[in-house]
Amino acid sequence: MSAIDLLERPKTNETPAAGCPVDHSRFYGYQKTTRVVEPPDRPIEQDANGLWHVRDFELARAVLRSTDVKQAGFKAEIIEKIPSMMTNPPILYMEGKDHLEQRKQTARYFTPATTSKNYRDFMTDLADQLIDEVRTRRSADLSKVTMTLAVNVAARVVGLTDSRVPGMDKRLDAFFAEGTGEFRPTPRGIFEFLRGQTNVLGFLYLDVKPAIAARKRQPQDDVISHLVGLGRNDREILTECITYGAAGMVTTREFICVAAWHMLDHPDLRARYLIAGEEERYAILHEILRLEPVAGHLFRRATADLTLHHAGETITIPAGDLIDVHITGANVDAGVTGERPLQVCPGRELHGDRVPEMVLSFGDGHHRCPGAYVAIQESDIFLQRLLAIDGLRIVSGPELSFSDLTGGYELRKFMVAC
Repeated sequence: MSAIDLLERPKTNETPAAGCPVDHSRFYGYQKTTRVVEPPDRPIEQDANGLWHVRDFELARAVLRSTDVKQAGFKAEIIEKIPSMMTNPPILYMEGKDHLEQRKQTARYFTPATTSKNYRDFMTDLADQLIDEVRTRRSADLSKVTMTLAVNVAARVVGLTDSRVPGMDKRLDAFFAEGTGEFRPTPRGIFEFLRGQTNVLGFLYLDVKPAIAARKRQPQDDVISHLVGLGRNDREILTECITYGAAGMVTTREFICVAAWHMLDHPDLRARYLIAGEEERYAILHEILRLEPVAGHLFRRATADLTLHHAGETITIPAGDLIDVHITGANVDAGVTGERPLQVCPGRELHGDRVPEMVLSFGDGHHRCPGAYVAIQESDIFLQRLLAIDGLRIVSGPELSFSDLTGGYELRKFMVAC
């Protein structure tokens, strides 16, 4: 087929009989964070600039699981161009056997058992402290509260626990808000570059270097200790910390906010969440995450001709082409979700082979997010306490914008009161 041909997705017959197996009177609200409505009749296409767009779930999963693609998002291709800065690329950008080996070595920090044993008490104590502050002040900006939570939890997992001065959450917030300052030879470009480098150096000298020094003296059971044991230099460890910062801090912060938004907008869903056991609470969170993936787009570059199959057709993506995997589209593929894919329906029956409740919100394949269990446990512990506050209500809904780094949404100035 030609590069610009489109494949028709078969129409689904949405009837009430094909709905959710859970008996509840209505669906809970619509998607809140979409930038554009994903076209359901265009599962794969190539645009005029040569970029491939994949929206169909099965095609998206096939791309993410393929060994003929490499990471091309989260500034991966910028990292490739500066090999002199580091001998070993961050795990997010590794491929092949090196990547698999590193994933195997670091997986133990993120398993369900480790997450519960090592971090649950810390998450609980921190959530209690933050909720007490909300109760005392009678109001809060959830985007700031969740940043404090997410930064401190991720810092504990990674090993960023020895900062020279407090305020790592503010330093990271500034860093991710402004980026690293890629150089452009203009007055504004030079200013942004210097400001971005100042943010990086502040994080390095105030947070990362003290953690490295502490773990050289006394190793801990965390990621930085692991990297020190491998002989990684300070710059390489800094880059890993930034990587985990983007993945573990920024994305979890946004998800907690959007989950709270949904449940505060829908008292029935909030009430259901508060009386549910852990399994059902997680199902509710997974369903909200399916509808509101924080990483809305995952980019891959074909390293060899990539052959895909859909609806009896064969599509070949040539080696070297860039692929935009629309997680926002794959997650609302009605062939997988059933009826009303743009609404929250905890417990919906998903169609397909081993489709997780959150569908592709944590990615898939060898670059699947390793911190999924940490993110959900952390979110659940905090939201149980937040949503149990009597009289908690939204004062002003969050300001919605979008991140070039994650390809997803950002929620700011989300004011609540009690």
